[in-house]
Amino acid sequence: MNTTNSIQQALFHRFDREQWAELRQSVPLTLSETELVDLQGMNEQLSLAEVTDIYLPLSRLLNLIIDAKQQRSFVLNQFLDHKVDHSPYIISISGSVAVGKSTTARILQTLLQRWPQHPKVDLVTTDGFLYPLADLKRKGLMKRKGFPESYDKKMLSQFIADVKAGHDEVLAPLYSHVTYDRRHDEHQPIRQPDILILEGLNVLQTDADTLVESRKPFVSDFVDFSIYVDAEESLLKEWYMQRFLQFRQGAFANPKSYFNHYSKLTDAEANAIAANIWDTINGPNLKLNILPTRERADLILTKGANHLMDKVLLKK
Repeated sequence: MNTTNSIQQALFHRFDREQWAELRQSVPLTLSETELVDLQGMNEQLSLAEVTDIYLPLSRLLNLIIDAKQQRSFVLNQFLDHKVDHSPYIISISGSVAVGKSTTARILQTLLQRWPQHPKVDLVTTDGFLYPLADLKRKGLMKRKGFPESYDKKMLSQFIADVKAGHDEVLAPLYSHVTYDRRHDEHQPIRQPDILILEGLNVLQTDADTLVESRKPFVSDFVDFSIYVDAEESLLKEWYMQRFLQFRQGAFANPKSYFNHYSKLTDAEANAIAANIWDTINGPNLKLNILPTRERADLILTKGANHLMDKVLLKK
């Protein structure tokens, strides 16, 4: 048994797909086929069976955990003679580029907001907290985009701290995949949700991941439950290259797209460029910064071929 498997065996309960699906119990399916099509990401063909087997048990687990936290908060506020606070339950979703984090986040948001105990569920991606394009160019970080140093960590930490503190309204910056830049003067207002889902590459990082000793809080300090979406790197690279080809015919074809020049590539040229981007940027970022945080997650969802989950690890 290799070291990773040994660590996982010590830290996690392990379920194959069938074992996990049984934990759904009587939770009803509240998602239609049409809704699922709108939620899934590019290059993913998810079925309602995936929702039934994987996401409904997860929805049930999170509902039980959040309900217990809400009851504890009520008792604590009663004991302290405080008014009920509006601190949301924060769920983070991490994993590699092209693994399907965004689809997982959207499906969870849809399912969780249909429980009567927590109907208001907001979703924020960390893309908006990337430094503006001009700053990345000035700092020489264009080929490190997605690495921890390409994010405004102070801004992100302050945002999540303000949300956790129950502020009436907190603004999250938005990101444009057309201009490849933060949207100036556009924000997503977060107004005291019951649950906040935060999706991004580096949301599981702690001060152990920085070379400089820091007592400043990290995003992970404010997270109540963390999820890591996992897959073998060979699959991730394959999915990234497939997605790149689809972007070439879709988003890249937009004349305003930062990557419009890629739309004119042949299949061979596009595959070569996509493979190089993976080998020089996304692959190294995965190995250096993202994968080392995997075992910190409360839950690991492991995908096999066709983006189908085949294993679930739940922290003991």
